[in-house]
Amino acid sequence: MTDPVAQGGCQCGAIRYALHARPLAIFVCHCTECRRQSASAFGISVQVPQAALLLKRGEPRLWSRPTASGHTLDCWFCPHCGTRLWHQRRGATATLNIKGGSLDEAVDLSEAIHIWTRSKLPGVVIPDGARQFPQEPG
Repeated sequence: MTDPVAQGGCQCGAIRYALHARPLAIFVCHCTECRRQSASAFGISVQVPQAALLLKRGEPRLWSRPTASGHTLDCWFCPHCGTRLWHQRRGATATLNIKGGSLDEAVDLSEAIHIWTRSKLPGVVIPDGARQFPQEPG
């Protein structure tokens, strides 16, 4: 396997992973669930091919929840510190979404796609020219 493009892990260090492909897309999600999960103004998801993820240490746990678009989201997190690491729409096996805050290096949001903008917090400014959708893109 090639050298990793990026690496990341949980807050306590129990789980480490490597990514062996560049992002397919970067999403800034303004939905209520992502705001709650991140305890912030939005969530950052870095979409990669599922095969690009290599778990190097630890065993994440799975928690699932229904989404506003009618799907089920499978979410992996550290059982020790609770850090969300990645999620994947159930049945969508080609890609998964790495949580941006779990990556070792900062995510460049200059080309990010903003989704669920209809529920963004007042005062959050979306850059001029950024691709955006009031809900999830179809």
